[in-house]
Amino acid sequence: MRLLKTLSGRFLILTAIFVMLAEVLIFVPSIARFREDFLMARLERAQIASLALLADDDISADLQDELLQNAGVFNVVLRRDAARQLILSAPMPRPVATTFDLRSATAFDLIRDALARLVDPEPELIRVIGEPARMAGLQIEVTLDTGDLRAAMVDYGLRILLLSLVISVITAGLLFLAVRRVLVKPIKRVVGHMQSYAAAPEDGRRVIRPSAGVVELREAEETLQLMQTQLTSALRQKEHLAQLGGAVAKISHDLRNILASAQLFTDRIEASEDPAVKRMAPKLINSLKRASHLCEATLAFGRAEEPGPTLSRFNLAEIVDDVIASERLSADEEAVRFNQDVPGTLMVRADPEQLYRVIANLTRNARQAIVNSGTPGEITVSAHETDDAWVIHIADTGPGLPAKARENLFKPFQGGATKGGAGLGLSIAAELVRGHGGTLTLERTDETGTSFCLELPKGGVEEAA
Repeated sequence: MRLLKTLSGRFLILTAIFVMLAEVLIFVPSIARFREDFLMARLERAQIASLALLADDDISADLQDELLQNAGVFNVVLRRDAARQLILSAPMPRPVATTFDLRSATAFDLIRDALARLVDPEPELIRVIGEPARMAGLQIEVTLDTGDLRAAMVDYGLRILLLSLVISVITAGLLFLAVRRVLVKPIKRVVGHMQSYAAAPEDGRRVIRPSAGVVELREAEETLQLMQTQLTSALRQKEHLAQLGGAVAKISHDLRNILASAQLFTDRIEASEDPAVKRMAPKLINSLKRASHLCEATLAFGRAEEPGPTLSRFNLAEIVDDVIASERLSADEEAVRFNQDVPGTLMVRADPEQLYRVIANLTRNARQAIVNSGTPGEITVSAHETDDAWVIHIADTGPGLPAKARENLFKPFQGGATKGGAGLGLSIAAELVRGHGGTLTLERTDETGTSFCLELPKGGVEEAA
């Protein structure tokens, strides 16, 4: 049973079956040809017997019987000219059942008659008509019993069957060995590599090295090598991210405590009478709160408990003002100019802290790109409202995203747009927008600048409220 489940075993069985089918297709015309040759031999022997009688009319009845027995027939009728003449004759045990004319028989007729005779075990008396050999007359016909004919056909069929079995076994055995050497062993080698790699996928030494000579197996090994290489790289990166996540969680925990202490000092700053301090204190407090919330979110993410957005209705222009004010503190006014085109009455429903982080990340990336280019530029934040969504555009006149950043857009640690950048800004922004059920797409990027579009859907918001 185990042999039937193996590839080589199935090839062995299928080969034997196909060889037998081929032999059957060969056997059918062969048995028809054997029957025709048998009957022609009877006609030739009967013709020889009749020629003996023609040479000497004075032949005894015993000699005639002996000639007919040697010819294997009951009578012989030879027509040398227009007259039909009975040359030899013996008593017939039964009436003639049918007549076969070999002169006009087609291949189909011969095959049909041969199979019918092989299937029917009852002997019959038949008349066979043919042409005399060596132009010794116009026609010769004999009457014979089919018992000997069928026995000879059965013996011939058994010999053909035995020969077919021997050929099938030899062919199947050779194919079995060939399949094991050419296919089964290379496949087992690939399976062994897969099992070895599965035991330790981080070990680069276990990646398969293609060596098969068969083109299809070689392609399979090369594909497997590519998959294993990519998986090993991904596992290493995952391990590094896990280690980095643990370190970030520890830093965020300590940083949250430091920010909590800093918030205590802002209460005293608010009591200052200095107009500039009073104007900057609320922004400083908001920045500290956002930093504290970011630390808490980082800790939650490290525990795989990233909270969903807390939706509330707020004025979008105020959020954009805070973002631009924060970025202006880090930018040279002559190098980067900020423009805002957000209606003062536009109210959106989202998580204000998360939306701030999205806009801030996109704006910060734009500012860094302009500063790194060494050419002055502009950043414009605009927004409008449609029947289905709130749409926010963040556009800049910077140098555009490099090819690597475009290919790995929104992928952490791969889509960095600036030298030394980790590409986390776009990844975080895209994840936060998806949490709102929205989309963040790259509208354009070329030498004239870059533009991102942020859409927050309205659908289902009122029901959730």
